[in-house]
Amino acid sequence: MFRGTGAGINCGAWARRFPSSHHLKTTPRAYTRLNPTTTYYSTKRSHQVNTHNPTRDMSTSRKVVQKVFAAEVDEGVGSKVRRSIGSPQLRNLTPFLMLDHFHTPTGAGFPDHPHRGQVTVTYMLEGASLHEDSAGHKGKIKAGGVQWMCAGRGIIHAEMPQYAPNLPEPRGMQLWVDLPKEYKMVEPSYQELDPEEIPVAYPQGEDGPVKIKVISGKSYGTESPVRPLGGCWYFHVIFSRPGTVFQDLPAGWTAFIYMLKGAVRVGSDPTPHAAFHTLVLSAASDETGVELTATEENTELVLVAGEPLDQPVVQYGPFVMTSREEIQKTLIDYQYGRNGFEKAHTWKSEIGHM
Repeated sequence: MFRGTGAGINCGAWARRFPSSHHLKTTPRAYTRLNPTTTYYSTKRSHQVNTHNPTRDMSTSRKVVQKVFAAEVDEGVGSKVRRSIGSPQLRNLTPFLMLDHFHTPTGAGFPDHPHRGQVTVTYMLEGASLHEDSAGHKGKIKAGGVQWMCAGRGIIHAEMPQYAPNLPEPRGMQLWVDLPKEYKMVEPSYQELDPEEIPVAYPQGEDGPVKIKVISGKSYGTESPVRPLGGCWYFHVIFSRPGTVFQDLPAGWTAFIYMLKGAVRVGSDPTPHAAFHTLVLSAASDETGVELTATEENTELVLVAGEPLDQPVVQYGPFVMTSREEIQKTLIDYQYGRNGFEKAHTWKSEIGHM
């Protein structure tokens, strides 16, 4: 349902898959009528960071400046998602475009669909997900594993859950990150880590209350092998029991928390925050990181920080560029099967048509 047919473009299907985009009724050649969503970001970049946590008394924590509840809605073919970033409540958070906490029951999934101009980060919490694309790449993301896909100039892929006896239904996180303008037309690429390949930091030792899975970035001297195009740190913070940890973050970067379970306090604020909330953090130049205090056992959250981009965001469904003209060119490229979309109208995934 996500493929273009013939010379046309199935805009309606993409709008259902990517509801944060502006849906237009347009003929294949009526590009002058295109009116995608446009946002202009203008922020200063900063790279200051202390990654080894030598003295906590010199640290200043960020605080929560916005809180958004991610309600569960239908998505794709039978899937359920909790979307916060990319929703009307939290449309713009450079460099982040979309955050979905997804659940794909039996019979659900995301069949063949294209991308250009962004990165998709898929982190599996339970079950497993299969992936296949028009460049010949196939793989499986296991529970606890991550796929960091740079769509670059263009790719068509399918993401379908794997079902098996005694295997839980797939649940996970998918984050879209905007690419800096200079990288939007690079060749597609992947960085994939199985669960055992993601390094883990133990801020208070292995017997302490907290461990941090370092999906990208650095924590307490532990560094991920993932090397994103553009700055992005991604942590899965797991508290076995109540406790406190301070995670350093690059000054000035955009940062947020998504609560998976339990409850956590941020900084000196005594307010506990519960599951399924996205917490946008302040970004003052003197704030060196964020202090997290779990108030319940088995509290889990993801903490993500990204370098803001000083560029416009013009998005049309799964295409993210920096001008209307680039979006128009992308639609023409897709229609005529060129510049990264050579197989747009001939390739069909195996997993999306089983």
